Amino acid sequence: MTPGPPSTETAPVDTPPPVPVPAPGIDPDEPPAVPSGKFGTPGRPLRRSSFLIGFTGALGVLLAYTLYLGIRNAGGILVLVVIALFLAVGLNPAVVRLRRWGVPHGLAVAGVALTVVLLLCGGVVALVPPIVTQSGQFIDQIPSLLDELRRNPTVNDLVERYDVVERVQGAANAQTVGRALGGVLGGAQLIFGTVFRTLTVLVLTIYFLAYFNKLRSLGYSLVPRSRRERVQLIGDEILAKVGAYMVGALSIAVLAGATTFVFALIVDLPYPFALAVVVAVTDLIPQIGATLGAVIVSLVGFASDLPTGIACAIFFLIYQQVENYLIYPKVMRRSVEVNEVAALLAALLGVALLGVVGALIAIPTVAALQLILREVVLPRQERG
Repeated sequence: MTPGPPSTETAPVDTPPPVPVPAPGIDPDEPPAVPSGKFGTPGRPLRRSSFLIGFTGALGVLLAYTLYLGIRNAGGILVLVVIALFLAVGLNPAVVRLRRWGVPHGLAVAGVALTVVLLLCGGVVALVPPIVTQSGQFIDQIPSLLDELRRNPTVNDLVERYDVVERVQGAANAQTVGRALGGVLGGAQLIFGTVFRTLTVLVLTIYFLAYFNKLRSLGYSLVPRSRRERVQLIGDEILAKVGAYMVGALSIAVLAGATTFVFALIVDLPYPFALAVVVAVTDLIPQIGATLGAVIVSLVGFASDLPTGIACAIFFLIYQQVENYLIYPKVMRRSVEVNEVAALLAALLGVALLGVVGALIAIPTVAALQLILREVVLPRQERG
């Protein structure tokens, strides 16, 4: 048997495996990380058992409930922080304006804060003396009022018919006195609580004003770098809208208060400065604040005499039309563009959630949500 021709096939050559390329930032000569053995050997990886999944879910629910309890218990403090933030955003344009005029940052913040403190003290000085005076006059008139009631035959007939004296004497026991003292202590606690909350908001506002740029930069740094520029543009626009709204609302409120002060002097209303402060403060509440202030001043006018009350009602009816259709559109035209129905619903919802504070922040919040919806949500839906 003759051998066949030699095979032309070559034997396979063993090629070495490719050398892995080290990840960026890792030294290829550095040995891989291995357990030191000091703390024992690692066990097997955890399996995705149903028990582990259920335990993790229950732990998440527990943490969420704990967070809810913490937010609910700290709700009062969080409301104060939100108020201070909105005030800082609204006052920051004044600080920026002073900085453009060459005023150092610290002096600009101090000047704005001092102005706010002076306005606050002026409001307190305007409101407290009338309240104290009226309370003192009422206490002084109590004996004469009781004498008039005793001489009134109708009142005497009702007292005898329903045994009012005996019922009052029976109700005047230790429990009733304790409730009365509790009411007095509750009133004092309310006053001190209001003073404490006001000072807290003032201090937080000054702090946020002083560190506004740093806090703003810190917030943007939490956003991924790929989206930071767009988020910063939208965020700055929101801050500008909120600040413009706050400045515009304060300007309209001051104008309403000044107009009311002049009108009160003309018609000789009692405590004109206090009434002007009340109108200015209530005018900050969107949609319903101006009407509330008008009702208060009109009631004071009717308490004086009928012609004065009618004059107050006519004055505020005319002024509200001027404010709604002339002043407000011109002042707010460049700040927020919110539909009137949306503004009313936002104000009502804000009052239901956070009271007067919710009403104050409702309009700028809706403006911010509207901007996010127009610039982020709707374009994403169109691309999808």
